[in-house]
Amino acid sequence: MPIFEDGAEEYDKWFDENPFAYKSEVLALGKFIPKNSKGLEVGVGTGRFAAPMGIQMGVEPARAMADIARKRGIEVYEAKAEELPFDNESFDFILMTTTICFLQNPMLALQESTRVIKSGGYIIIGMIDSDSFLGKAYESKKKNSKFYRYAHFYSVNQVLKWIRKLGYCHIKICQTIFKNPGKITATEPVKDGSGRGGFVVISAQKDIKT
Repeated sequence: MPIFEDGAEEYDKWFDENPFAYKSEVLALGKFIPKNSKGLEVGVGTGRFAAPMGIQMGVEPARAMADIARKRGIEVYEAKAEELPFDNESFDFILMTTTICFLQNPMLALQESTRVIKSGGYIIIGMIDSDSFLGKAYESKKKNSKFYRYAHFYSVNQVLKWIRKLGYCHIKICQTIFKNPGKITATEPVKDGSGRGGFVVISAQKDIKT
């Protein structure tokens, strides 16, 4: 997607301009990131989430974004989520943060992630919930947004349907960002479930082979 090549630095700057929203999202993701495990972030972007999570590897198709992530110490493979360059069952968990909305084929990408996650491993998805106030606001302003004009926002229920179809279990959900990110003046709380928060994190376990 050309915009992520040309606008990589502008994209990355958003996190500095909205530090409390960024920290809130990091806290929500961190609730489900397994400790002392080998992880991969698919759609690693500029490494803003992989770095604080201690994730050392990422996949990112936009070279300009990947180069910034590399400066944050991430080993980045320039590839698409729908075709991951890894062997079966290579990782303990995979993280996708605001990646689903930019994928050409979300279900294929989830199938690929499932393939490279070990039996009993986890997929962790951070997303803008299309049913939330934030998802509706972003959708209404898509035409004027440099980045989100290319996005297709999904509901939590839709993503849950996909991961259940792939056989995931032990699903956990949390949410944060309860007001416009530009108006947040302190770290937002992280609450269980979804429905109110604009940013939702879903954690699900891949079936353990018997």
